[in-house]
Amino acid sequence: MTPAAASPRDLVRLRAERPEAVAEAAARRRRRPLLRTAGTPTARERAPHPGRLMIIAADHPARGALAVGDRALAMANRFELLERLRLALSRPGVDGVLASADVLDDLLLLGALEDKVVMGSMNRGGLAGAAFELDDRFTGHRPDDLVRHGFDAGKLLLRIDHDDPGSLDTLHTAARTIDAMAAHRLPVFVEPFLCRRVDGRLRTDLGAAAVATSIAIASGLAGTSAYTWLKVPVTEHPDDMAQVMETSTLPAVLLGGEVGDDLDGAYGKWREALRLPTVRGLVVGRSLLYPVDGDVAGAVDTAVSLL
Repeated sequence: MTPAAASPRDLVRLRAERPEAVAEAAARRRRRPLLRTAGTPTARERAPHPGRLMIIAADHPARGALAVGDRALAMANRFELLERLRLALSRPGVDGVLASADVLDDLLLLGALEDKVVMGSMNRGGLAGAAFELDDRFTGHRPDDLVRHGFDAGKLLLRIDHDDPGSLDTLHTAARTIDAMAAHRLPVFVEPFLCRRVDGRLRTDLGAAAVATSIAIASGLAGTSAYTWLKVPVTEHPDDMAQVMETSTLPAVLLGGEVGDDLDGAYGKWREALRLPTVRGLVVGRSLLYPVDGDVAGAVDTAVSLL
């Protein structure tokens, strides 16, 4: 299928002259199941890791989080980000992408989402560093948007600070959003954290007790958990992950988080956690799209090999 835009530079003209091209590209996109199994004749080719997911995350800019390590505006160049995403999505074993509407619209027009899992980011209102960061409004995809575009799943961020009343609003809205997604029979990936403010800055608690508690809270949201997945970090002490992941029977994927320069160390943590029975894959963004050595393909291929 010929994409509507041949390159990122073509997007500006197309968006200005034919905004309806986004909906047209969504309507003709070739879809696939969320999980592929080994039960088809072409399983080895089409499902190199049956029942697992490798998703590239790129929803950070919509929350004003543009930094990668010490590079404050690493994700600010949209044209560069799109090229990195296209390369990552082209690598064998990459199942799909998680992003906000603007990025997914660009990738649709570029034809980069054919036969890929497309996951829309739903709440981006808790801007990084803002006083209202934990009052995390659902400013991104709505369940109806995901259905209208034929996307495959949604993701929501659930940060809870027992000292911040804004957390309750996010918790309540998250529960009702999970209900709405279940009504559409769409999977929703819930990313829970317990947080606290230290010197005015929000810090996530990756201790075993905090991660287990956040999983328990997220698992119990809404009127059904039938379509709920968890998106969880590796604990501060990776050896705690086995016990922590016994908190829920819901399927889970690992998030990348702040890796810094130690990508090899992150690979080791992910490899061990992926052996746990409820862990079904990886959703990783900045550390693969902006590796220290600049080798996006190499970083993505190594992550895929862990599955």
